[in-house]
Amino acid sequence: MDGAGGTLGRVTSSDTRPDAPTSSDDRVRNSPFRHSETDRDAAPQFVLPLVVRIEKAAPPARTDALETAARAVLVLLSDERATAADGEWTEAVRSWQDARIRKVVRRARGAEWRRAEGLPGITLGGRAAVDGGPPAAEVRVFPPVPLDSWPKDLAKLQVSGTDLDDPEPPSAPGLAEPVLWLNPEITMSAGKAMAQAGHGTQLAWWELDDAARAAWRSAGFPLSVRTPSAEQWARLVAAGLPVVRDAGYTEIAPGSCTVVADHPALRRPGPSHRVDGL
Repeated sequence: MDGAGGTLGRVTSSDTRPDAPTSSDDRVRNSPFRHSETDRDAAPQFVLPLVVRIEKAAPPARTDALETAARAVLVLLSDERATAADGEWTEAVRSWQDARIRKVVRRARGAEWRRAEGLPGITLGGRAAVDGGPPAAEVRVFPPVPLDSWPKDLAKLQVSGTDLDDPEPPSAPGLAEPVLWLNPEITMSAGKAMAQAGHGTQLAWWELDDAARAAWRSAGFPLSVRTPSAEQWARLVAAGLPVVRDAGYTEIAPGSCTVVADHPALRRPGPSHRVDGL
């Protein structure tokens, strides 16, 4: 899954052109990709590591792993260690956001997982097992690291071969809460999809104003990851919601739209925000 996560490039929308009118909308001002002149490829490259716990005999359900990874990204982005002026992760997060927003998902079990938990980061749990189903997903997110300088206990973790399934189809999402819609025409590994879901929540987070962010955080970042029909997907892509595009480094073609971030606070008329180079 190394590289399967893809990278975030810069937003291409009417609000990033030099001749675009100044917007008074907080969700546009908050986007770190509003400055289209920044050459993100020339900046030092960082990566956000995520590690999913997959015990051989008891792997988590796929959808639970995707949703937990997406929430983990939000928890890190909103953590005071990443947002305070003197936060211990603030500089790393800023450097990461100044370049392409890479996310890489790796897997661990047993002693590997215990060593990963010993490194600075945040562990999130997913949905509790029901009626003997798969165990709750566990994902640990770490502050960004230089692309070519991973901590050794993370660098040696496996980056491929993660096969996760849902024991039964996920239920219909509650549309009063955010939904990350996956492109029904693209097949992705679990690691790739986890990273793309993380991209989707990050785009939604940047688009929201402070009040919407605070409400989402206080509720524990509820969200769902689902796959719509082809007809639903076409409507979602055209709805003016944040859309993730993949850089095409692994698994899928460059420029492929992978996720639409459907947050209730963003369901209103406005410019179509997309991200190139994910």
